[in-house]
Amino acid sequence: MILQSKVEQILCDASEVSFSSDQDLDEFWKYLKNELSAEEAKNAKIEEEIERLSKEYVEGYSKLVNEIEGLSCPLELIESLGLEQGRVLNKGNLSSAPAEYNFKIFELGNQLEKSKLNLKSLEDLESTFNRFEAIEQIEDAFSGLKIVEFEGNNIRLSLRTFIPNLENLPHNHTIDVAEPPEQNHELLIELMDGTMELKHVEIFPNDVSISEITDAAKSFRQVYSPVGVLEKRSSLEWFVKSVQDRIVLCTLRRFLVKSANSARHTFDYVDREETIVAHMVGGIDAFIKLPQGWPLISSGLTLMSLKSSSQYSQEISLTLLCKVAEVANSLDTNARQTISGFTDRIEEILVQQMTAVTST
Repeated sequence: MILQSKVEQILCDASEVSFSSDQDLDEFWKYLKNELSAEEAKNAKIEEEIERLSKEYVEGYSKLVNEIEGLSCPLELIESLGLEQGRVLNKGNLSSAPAEYNFKIFELGNQLEKSKLNLKSLEDLESTFNRFEAIEQIEDAFSGLKIVEFEGNNIRLSLRTFIPNLENLPHNHTIDVAEPPEQNHELLIELMDGTMELKHVEIFPNDVSISEITDAAKSFRQVYSPVGVLEKRSSLEWFVKSVQDRIVLCTLRRFLVKSANSARHTFDYVDREETIVAHMVGGIDAFIKLPQGWPLISSGLTLMSLKSSSQYSQEISLTLLCKVAEVANSLDTNARQTISGFTDRIEEILVQQMTAVTST
């Protein structure tokens, strides 16, 4: 219970982290790397200790079984000595028989004491082994990763991803929806023969685009990660970590898009394109590109294009729409941080440009 409470506290603290600058993010990433290195070193020691204890457990158990089997013959001898003692006494061997009998009793007593000590040692060993196993299970719970099945070249992973608290995101995004603290997925991974390199991957539920990550992992190209700088590691390890990062970003973006919907504007998030489509009044759709790492990283949104969908809006010239995009993207970063705020500014610029055209 103490270890479990500690893990829950760490998860709670991690979910409340906010980043006000890239320097803060770098420092936090450095801290996470140090924590990860410490945990990996600790895990390596635990695995080594478990392997050693397992070997001792098997050897000790086999030795105890052999000793118990070895005791059966002396015990049978005691019974036979007890049965034959009367006969021996009747034959006048009063000097040798009791001495031999007492020696056997003494020898068996020593063997029994030794066996009791061995049994106690094995019980202590089993308790230690169970403790290490419990620690490993808690660490698995902390990482959110569990191997469900591993057969041949196929691995089935259960992936539990913890989502940061939305209230601690940079620039005070307006949140009107309740978000779950975690997301659960399964990864079906097929490996190349004799390696830990990826051959094919599927994710369930298929609500997160991982094709770019999969392609990068297959060729092990080091693409940008929104949570920090990539290290040299196996493609499988990098892939799983990158998928979790992607799940965090995708989940946060969906919640922010859902929260931004209003009577005036509605929004759709296209994960594969990392784009938000803002449906504005008057039949104008704004295609907004999300910067890598947003909303965990403080970067401004970019208006890619405007498209007319209604008969009235189709009368607006392409030149005017391009001008609106140019002016919108020239706004300072703070004005382009939130979905609703940026969309409001786009709409204002559109009205200003249309008014200017009408006046001329």
